Formats: sequence, structure tokens, C-alpha cells
Amino acid sequence: MKGASLIKFYFVRYFFLAFAAMQAVAAVILLLNYEDTPKSRFAFFVLSSLALILISIHALVFKQIRQVSVSKKKVTITHRDKLKHYEWKEVKELRHLPFLNMYSLHLKGKKKKVYFLPPSGSEAVFGLFSGELDALKK
Repeated sequence: MKGASLIKFYFVRYFFLAFAAMQAVAAVILLLNYEDTPKSRFAFFVLSSLALILISIHALVFKQIRQVSVSKKKVTITHRDKLKHYEWKEVKELRHLPFLNMYSLHLKGKKKKVYFLPPSGSEAVFGLFSGELDALKK
């Protein structure tokens, strides 16, 4: 079983939060340098609104990204150094999100979906990874 690399995982998970922090810092610098001009107030409003939107996107969507390892018999979800093992019969839905190159996993008895990244260099084939299919055939 192999999951996505840690660098890829943390980059995707915290990208919007880091970008929001840069927007907020730019807004504050702009407000301090050009205090009472209408253009600077408008730019501050736009940048701070964008920062708040990006923070809310991070809080709503990207907090659900987990590290998931998929094998023939079980699915393992890693969250804060805790491993939870589920069998395939507990999986309600596994869906590929092609635009984001992510997967959503819905488990039976759970309200929220878990989003995860595929392992490096793998492609989706009917909801499974091509590298895993080779291992399943053996």
C-alpha cells in the first residue's frame, strides 16, 4: 500500500491558507503605505475579501484531505499519526475528481467524505490505481 508523497499532501492541503496569508499581508502593507486614498481602500477591501474567501475554502474543503492507502483487501486512512483500517465492504463510494486529480471516499456510517490524493505516477482506471491493478493480478 502506498499513498501520496508527504510533500504533495502538505502542499495541496495548505496552499489556500498560505495564499490567503499572502493576500492579507499585502492588504495590510498597502493600507499602511497609502493610508487615505480611495484606491488603497478599495484594494485593501478586495485583498482582504479574497483572503477571507480563501481561508473559508481551506476551512470547509481542504481540512477533509487525508492520507489514504488503498490495497486489495483494505483501505487505510491516516490522520494525525493515527491509522484507521476499513475493509472494502465498508466503502460506500469511491469517486475520482478529474479536474482536481483527487479522490473522494465515502464510508458507510460516516457523514463526511474523505478526500485524498493518488500515489505519485498513478492513473485512475475504473476507480482504482493502475499500479495497484498490477499488484492485484499477481
